[in-house]
Amino acid sequence: MSSAALPARPAAPAPMSVFERYLTVWVFLCIVVGIALGQLLPGPVQAIGRMEIAKVNLPVGLLIWVMIIPMLLKVDFGALSQVKQHWRGIGVTLFVNWAVKPFSMALLGWIFIRHVFAPYLPAGQADSYIAGLILLAAAPCTAMVFVWSRLTHGHPLFTLSQVALNDTIMVFAFAPIVALLLGLSSIIVPWDTLITSVVLYIVIPVVIAQLWRKALLARGQAAFDATLAKIGPWSITALLATLVLLFGFQGEAILKQPLVIAMLAVPILIQVLFNSGLAYWLNRRLGESHSVACPSALIGASNFFELAVAAAISLFGFESGAALATVVGVLIEVPVMLLVVRFVNQSKAWYEAGARG
Repeated sequence: MSSAALPARPAAPAPMSVFERYLTVWVFLCIVVGIALGQLLPGPVQAIGRMEIAKVNLPVGLLIWVMIIPMLLKVDFGALSQVKQHWRGIGVTLFVNWAVKPFSMALLGWIFIRHVFAPYLPAGQADSYIAGLILLAAAPCTAMVFVWSRLTHGHPLFTLSQVALNDTIMVFAFAPIVALLLGLSSIIVPWDTLITSVVLYIVIPVVIAQLWRKALLARGQAAFDATLAKIGPWSITALLATLVLLFGFQGEAILKQPLVIAMLAVPILIQVLFNSGLAYWLNRRLGESHSVACPSALIGASNFFELAVAAAISLFGFESGAALATVVGVLIEVPVMLLVVRFVNQSKAWYEAGARG
């Protein structure tokens, strides 16, 4: 076991809400509603798509902020001081999230999109699909990892510290990693557009969330908790509204080739299982406690899909394969992560036997 003592655990966060547990169902309903609106009301849907300034769609930009800011409000960057107490687990988290995850997804995209499924995918969309997969993998989970950690009895302070550290790194590393991997995949993205996406969907929301958090905590923990409970549904509601719009644009392509979603899900599923398994095994080899290994493995498996969707829409547009690929990540996130949660819970005895060895 790790020799570093973990401090006392704070109160555990709430379990999954109905919206979170059945997110896949809501996303599927958004697919149906969005496609129907796109077919029945093409004029209004297209009008919303044209509401842009500097390649930023204003309605979607607002929805993205409503999605992201309540999640970032939970992040305490003061938890960075705890990093040194969990250095083995943090090391595994950083290695998997930044040295393995984006690059393994780029490789899987190349294997499945350019080769295995290439004959069955729409002509000319391969680059866009790969770009969406890369955007998804380059954004580590921020909010849902708290839920996954709770379901595995993960240590809350470790979970909080790794999220704070990942979000700090993401401000500086998201754009360079995405640009590098897209460049290696021969996909050209203007740096100014990529930087704009980072500023709009990472930097500004982080600043707003942290200022709001400070103001709420100045009024007391009760006021902070009450606000979190009140605005929590905003994120899911804004996400679902964005998906309805996105599928309003994507409807025609999906109706023509409905198996595209299943084919895009394959590399995402493989990546989730691979990264979570790798992080879990590395923590066991290093002798970390199970309560640290679980959130370390889960953050490497899940994604900050709200950011990925926003960046894909900004960089490639509503109708792009990149936007569709990021949405597939949303579609399979909950059921696949619940599978990973079940595995780490059921393998606790095996894990602790090896960690003691």
